[in-house]
Amino acid sequence: MEYRRFGKTEKRLSVITLGGMRYKGGWGKPRDEPERELIEHCMRCVQQALDVGINHIETAYAYGKSEHAHGAAFRELGLKRDAFYLMTKGYADSGEATKRMLEEQLRGLGTDRFDLYAVHGVNNRSRFDAIMKPGGTVDTLLRYRDEGVIGHLGFSTHAPLDVITDAIATDAFEFVNLHYYYFFQRNLAAIQLAEAKDMGVFIISPNDKGGRLFDAPPLLRELTAPLSPIQWNARFCLRLGAVHTLSFGMTEPEHFDEMQGVFPTGVPLSPEDLRTQLRLDARLAVDPLSAYEGYELTGDPSGINIPEVLRFRRMLRCYDMLAFGRYRYNMFEEKDHWFPGRFVSEEALAQVDLRRAPPNVPVLDLLREAHAALYRPRE
Repeated sequence: MEYRRFGKTEKRLSVITLGGMRYKGGWGKPRDEPERELIEHCMRCVQQALDVGINHIETAYAYGKSEHAHGAAFRELGLKRDAFYLMTKGYADSGEATKRMLEEQLRGLGTDRFDLYAVHGVNNRSRFDAIMKPGGTVDTLLRYRDEGVIGHLGFSTHAPLDVITDAIATDAFEFVNLHYYYFFQRNLAAIQLAEAKDMGVFIISPNDKGGRLFDAPPLLRELTAPLSPIQWNARFCLRLGAVHTLSFGMTEPEHFDEMQGVFPTGVPLSPEDLRTQLRLDARLAVDPLSAYEGYELTGDPSGINIPEVLRFRRMLRCYDMLAFGRYRYNMFEEKDHWFPGRFVSEEALAQVDLRRAPPNVPVLDLLREAHAALYRPRE
């Protein structure tokens, strides 16, 4: 295992974090009654993580029964509280609601303190504004930090880049959890700003949201060989010294075995890993229009999440990543803050503001093509 200083928190975290979102049976109700099978599954994963040198465990109030399963697992394993660093997350839009949630989380996890606590899902401008109100969410959490209940405060985000950088610029937070991997490099500027602020940087879901790399197509496996796509993508993320840890939702022994192939990492990439990146980069020549990312059209009046749809098309055309594109495209929800966007329809296309798009890029045709390949009607 390798370890990195998590910014100004001064914690030396393992570069792989055990994420607590994906345990079997973890999403049922009630959230405070984890079944025996779930607890035992959590215990096995926690123990195996510690055995391979992982010293950081991450969960969230929103992860169903995860906090309560971890609390039971820590207790039954007889773990000392200083045997690992614990991060959890939560979102409430008022100070009083934040206090109630935090107290419930302390009980669920069976602890009197959190090493790291993140405001969860700061995913758009309105949610960011809500947590920053005087006397509200952030002010309440900072009081808990001053009392020693929270060691360090951060935020977790799926937001557009400008919201992320504005949140970083407040100086209210000591770390940030965000998306960044080979197939989504948009947030590099946020990482660089966080580095300038000496913040910890935690990468969310590199194996799932990073491309369902555990179910990669043969072409992608060939391009990253001799490493698996998961291993190479982890090295790609960790080639930046400002990236400190990646969340792996490991739930089976073989997941830990594959993790070992991530090491050694290099800052920058090793010559062999750089050659892999160049092979991946070269695939854009298969369909040069795929190089257009469409960020000028962020927040387009059509409601289509144009940059994401174009990204799914690029991953399909250049890397054969059909399964990932279908998985993510069909998760769009028009009014959802986690993954907002309308499906591509002729009605929506008629509202696209092409004045911001390059004149040589047939944006509407690219969107139609992506929809035809990826959309699956909901039952």
